[in-house]
Amino acid sequence: MSDGAARPFPHRHLLGIEPLSREDILFLLDLADGYVELNRRPEKKLGLLRGLTQINLFFESSTRTRTSFELAGKRLGADVVNMSVSTSAIKKGETLLDTAMTLNAMHPDVLVVRHADSGAVALLARHVACAVINGGDGRHEHPTQALLDALTIRRRKGRIEGLIVAICGDIVHSRVARSNILLLTRLGARVRLVGPPTLVPPALAAYGVEVHHDMRRGLRDADIVMMLRLQTERMRGSFVPSTREYFRRYGLTWEKLEVARPDVLVMHPGPMNRGVEIDGVVADDIHRSAILDQVEMGVAVRMACLDALTRRLREAA
Repeated sequence: MSDGAARPFPHRHLLGIEPLSREDILFLLDLADGYVELNRRPEKKLGLLRGLTQINLFFESSTRTRTSFELAGKRLGADVVNMSVSTSAIKKGETLLDTAMTLNAMHPDVLVVRHADSGAVALLARHVACAVINGGDGRHEHPTQALLDALTIRRRKGRIEGLIVAICGDIVHSRVARSNILLLTRLGARVRLVGPPTLVPPALAAYGVEVHHDMRRGLRDADIVMMLRLQTERMRGSFVPSTREYFRRYGLTWEKLEVARPDVLVMHPGPMNRGVEIDGVVADDIHRSAILDQVEMGVAVRMACLDALTRRLREAA
């Protein structure tokens, strides 16, 4: 799909952004660029992964991530199986390691896993023979989301290095934020974290980012504003006084965006809580919102990851 078509990918799994070098990230983004163009053609299918099996194992519900991984695998020609955890042996008490051994006996080639516990995907990866892609684990990482966000930014802005990216909202519970911090700083962006002290602890400055608890200061001269939803399902205790008060202080509105760059780009990984972290009028603005671009880039990025992680298999065949 690109000049890097013959380049081997140096990692067996994709468990997070942390192990990836700048060159690894750029390779995946460049590869994904080619798949964007493929996905816009009437004929979208390739036989690249013909004969290979991809299992999507999601312990947490997901619409965008699972569907885009399914589309990605099918467009590359893989046999794709979606395992329903709610009706599987896992729901009946089977342990994660038992599941790993069971899946291993089926000889899949790629396993895409989403799990509520941080580190669960890495644990599973140590006990299977196939490539494993992290579809999001607890508060840890969501690498393909960060890659698709980076691809969206690069295609809309032409670069990532030197841009001011404000990530706003529930940072402390967000695996998306962690992966984006790692990736964007590695590619030379200036990252700001914006939100209340309960959701953006000052200690996060240790990641090499700025921390702001005032929305206007955090958004000043920003090139990109990335909003995150309140992850109430992960909260134990009270983190915000009320959703109404949270929207008043930290919800993204046109008024708050006035201090950002005139050509600021608005992003959100979804699902959105309109009227909580973002005003629907802002989210739907076709000139400033890149939210639907993110969805489109998701399929291309996941195709690139599947391609990269199966290259050794295909070469050996």
